[in-house]
Amino acid sequence: MAISDVREYTHLTDEEVEQIGRELDAIRAEVEESRGAADAAYINRMIKVQRGLAFAGRVTLLASHRKPAWAAGAAMLGVAKILENMEIGHNVMHGQWDWMNDPEIHSSNWEWDTAQPAEQWKHSHNYVHHQFTNVLGHDNDIGYGILRMAREQKWHPANLGQPVYNALLASLFQWGVALHDLDIEAIRKGKKDPKEMKRQLGQIWRKGRNQVLKDYVVYPALSGPHWRTTLTANATANVTRNLWSYVIIFCGHFPDGAMHFTEEEIEDETRAEWYLRQILGAANFEGGPLLHIMSGNLGYQIEHHLFPDLPSNRYGEIAVKVRALCDKYDIPYTIGPLHRQYGQALRTIIKLSVPNGFTTSDKPEPPSPDRAPVERGRKSDAERPSRRAELGGWSRKAS
Repeated sequence: MAISDVREYTHLTDEEVEQIGRELDAIRAEVEESRGAADAAYINRMIKVQRGLAFAGRVTLLASHRKPAWAAGAAMLGVAKILENMEIGHNVMHGQWDWMNDPEIHSSNWEWDTAQPAEQWKHSHNYVHHQFTNVLGHDNDIGYGILRMAREQKWHPANLGQPVYNALLASLFQWGVALHDLDIEAIRKGKKDPKEMKRQLGQIWRKGRNQVLKDYVVYPALSGPHWRTTLTANATANVTRNLWSYVIIFCGHFPDGAMHFTEEEIEDETRAEWYLRQILGAANFEGGPLLHIMSGNLGYQIEHHLFPDLPSNRYGEIAVKVRALCDKYDIPYTIGPLHRQYGQALRTIIKLSVPNGFTTSDKPEPPSPDRAPVERGRKSDAERPSRRAELGGWSRKAS
């Protein structure tokens, strides 16, 4: 949903908005000043574990004709691919570890184990998505060019196939991501520079070719007569990684409570207002340490969007402070169990496959244009509940 005005929706004065920005800047500064050996040890340990799992999986699959070896090899390789994409590659390319000045673990040098070239990812994700989070017309993560994910998006008969498109996107997620920076919508409208499109397609072709050769030619060939079973194990590991990555990404952006915005709403946006949009446009999910590691710590999606270049292993402690800040200023903080967050996202995909008139919205709508403006300034505790009811209601915990 789009809100008519972020500041009025959260009942904040201009000074309170700016104070929130200052308090979030202070959180950032505190983490930056405290980065050190423990953080460096964490990412180096993750890389060591990931490479160990990948090596063990590849070696085990040399005996892939035996079912236990096939299952163990596919499982280890799948976990290794998830770790590399989520907790390592994604976060390294965000510059979370650049402060270490390690040439290997640096955003300018890391090339991850997936089909999209790192250069294109850093533009479509680090810049476009994180700068214009959930802004309709700018953020291509809203549906990845094939799904209608907001009621403000115009319905087309092709949207009837969304459940099928969604299943294909989930199982082939690395290839969907590979095409992300091409900007399919710009191509459809004839706004894409042909030379740039050709250059990007060449990068994607080379990267995708290398991925296919590695997983479906070279490593299966090393298994000799058992190449077929190694190939199927590699495919299983890739599909497992694709499905997991897809679920984590969709849980962070499309559950109830994660808002969409219009281009007009971000005009003349201050840094403090940008912070507010990150909080309102993202959603967290609950879980233990292992779940958060396997998800690249994107269970703290709100904190990641606030501070995308701070070390992921610090998001848990940052989340405590951000949630306290949200409580202090009465700002929605969307969080819920992983299964519920994805269930809500899937429900949205299915509901928006048909025209708006056939379904009802599960999210609070903004005040109507003819409603009197909200009085600026924070409301008393007695006044807030009625105002929330007027807006349609919101909850800090997704339900």
